[in-house]
Amino acid sequence: MSYYRVLGLEKEPFSTSPDPDFLFMSRCHKAALFRLQVALDLRRGMSVLLGDVGTGKTTLSRKLAKVSDKDKNVELHMMLNPFFRTERQFLLRLAALMGVRHAARTTAFDLMENIERELFRRGVEENRTVILLLDEAQMLPDFVLEILRVLLNYETNEFKILQLILVGQMELLPRLSRIPNFWDRIALKQIIRPLDHDEVRAVIRFRLEQAGYRRSQPLFTDTAIHRIAGHTGGYPRKVALLCHNALEYLVMHDRQQVDVELVERLLAEEVQPILA
Repeated sequence: MSYYRVLGLEKEPFSTSPDPDFLFMSRCHKAALFRLQVALDLRRGMSVLLGDVGTGKTTLSRKLAKVSDKDKNVELHMMLNPFFRTERQFLLRLAALMGVRHAARTTAFDLMENIERELFRRGVEENRTVILLLDEAQMLPDFVLEILRVLLNYETNEFKILQLILVGQMELLPRLSRIPNFWDRIALKQIIRPLDHDEVRAVIRFRLEQAGYRRSQPLFTDTAIHRIAGHTGGYPRKVALLCHNALEYLVMHDRQQVDVELVERLLAEEVQPILA
């Protein structure tokens, strides 16, 4: 039997995989999703979503994809590992994502023309909202950012034909600000912040409920949650990891509730990185 079923759960509640059904919509996440949807509805062009590692950017992207999938007039394409060595390599990937046909030895210039032609057909002739979302965008080489800048020039009198969403870590911010004619093209700039203490309590409760927990006794005491919030700094991924370890401990030691003593024990046993 899976460990979580012993605790009265139907699913793993604290997975770190980007499952949109387990995304807790904090104030910051709600604002980001709402503003992204408005920018896409108005086809304003480029949006940038930034945040430190583990703040839930990727999961929010999956939430947006799930919502967008319900609209037949919207097509969303995602690049999850956008590292490229050449312009042609990037354009080939983009063409493949969008289903743009091209000859085997097509040049980067011809690929660009084919992509622009297809964007016009879908975005103008078919009046579809075409979205390209690039996760881990801090990895993008400068030449890709330049290609994206050029694609953003492609517009009608009323809207941008390609909707671009860059999702990345905070180090992306100064890079974008240094590129001429790029920074002022960003229609939306949003930063995802860590959760506060009340939101940490809420996310733990939310994830347990999503996983099917229905027992009257809380699995985590208030003091345990307070300690978890303090140690993790409110980063959702760190919260999920620590809570997962706590539930494993309950099962291994035949205990019924995570208290602050248990959390302190886990923290004391936590493997620390080796610093040079």
